[in-house]
Amino acid sequence: MDEFALIRRYFTQLSAPRADVLLGIGDDCALLQPPPGEVLAVTTDTLICGRHFSADVAPYDLGWKALAVSLSDLAAMGAQPRWFTLALSLQKPCDDWLDAFACGMARLAATHDVALVGGDTTQGPLSLNVTAFGTVAAGQAVTRSGARVGDAICVSGTLGDAALALHQRQRDGEADAALALRLDRPEPRVALGLTMAGHAHAAVDLSDGLAGDLGHVLQASGMGALIDLHSLPASEAMIRALPAWRDRLPFQLSGGDDYELCLCLPPSRLAALRAHAKLPLTRIGTITAETGLRGVDLEGATMDIPAQGYRHFA
Repeated sequence: MDEFALIRRYFTQLSAPRADVLLGIGDDCALLQPPPGEVLAVTTDTLICGRHFSADVAPYDLGWKALAVSLSDLAAMGAQPRWFTLALSLQKPCDDWLDAFACGMARLAATHDVALVGGDTTQGPLSLNVTAFGTVAAGQAVTRSGARVGDAICVSGTLGDAALALHQRQRDGEADAALALRLDRPEPRVALGLTMAGHAHAAVDLSDGLAGDLGHVLQASGMGALIDLHSLPASEAMIRALPAWRDRLPFQLSGGDDYELCLCLPPSRLAALRAHAKLPLTRIGTITAETGLRGVDLEGATMDIPAQGYRHFA
């Protein structure tokens, strides 16, 4: 099976006919038609075996996650996901592996109505690159640079589950099932991203840890933040594993792969956003004029938090 047969057999299903796809898979380029009055939002992510995932990861989960991480970036900008491309490098085609991988990717693509419109397949070490395209009304994109003094800092869902799952796997060989699901099949918060337009001043998706990703917002906005460390939302599975909130902090502050959204918005708008959001939103802190990221504990003690997450080459 050559690369063209591979594409026809496994990935054509991800390229359903759409009015905004003038020309999809099969030519040198795709031709796409953004809606009138909207601009393109484009993001790309690479996953490399041995760096971002282990060789024994379930291919269904890998297909899901490869798309999820890019959809999460679009969600953080308030963009409507529309199309994506896939560049896949693998040593040798395997029917069972490719079928499961494509099924996982197709399941998430169908959930968010995004179409595969092109890409590339090559022989080589296992790696994946997804480029996702979305659209957002001109002037309405939510960026990292808009945070203002007094903004409430909120996060969706819960924090640290994926990092704790990875820690358990590395230590014990397996992880709690609920935690593992958060690591293997993250849910990009697309609906929340679309809902936050008109509410949030700034946003970022939490891929490299709360401290590092919120740090990007603070740097871009020229602001600081004070975080209530004991208010960081934790899942039931994390609380069972780590009942003491202080023990959860390393995973919740610095652990990656949450793919939740961190929003900065006026406190007066939080109730309205919560009313429309379909998942929990927890206020964890406040934007300050004093630069730097600081945390306060239950006793009122304040500490500096290094605003740094995972960095390649560091």
